[in-house]
Amino acid sequence: MGQNESTLELGKSQMRKGLLEFCTLLVISKGEMYSSDILEKLKSADLLVVEGTIYPLLSRLKSEGLLEYSWAESAAGPPRKYYSLTSRGLDALHQLKLTWRSLSKSVESLIK
Repeated sequence: MGQNESTLELGKSQMRKGLLEFCTLLVISKGEMYSSDILEKLKSADLLVVEGTIYPLLSRLKSEGLLEYSWAESAAGPPRKYYSLTSRGLDALHQLKLTWRSLSKSVESLIK
């Protein structure tokens, strides 16, 4: 892989990382969600998320007060942790949506 290719791959990776927090909050905003369901939703959106990425992110978002979780019994095994947004998380998501719309519009104007 040449220098330009590695720089391009790094740029693509950084863009995905930057969007992952926003997209995770978007997914959870639809309602309480189990971590593997969050992971599947993100994968289905082609965000190339792996388990080793999502769990530290969920932990960080909880530490920042954007997420909370509750435990629920599972018929298939041990209790499951379900994540939901806090009011602070809803506010953060609102701000991220505004930022996304503005950035998206700006970038689209350059692409045209």
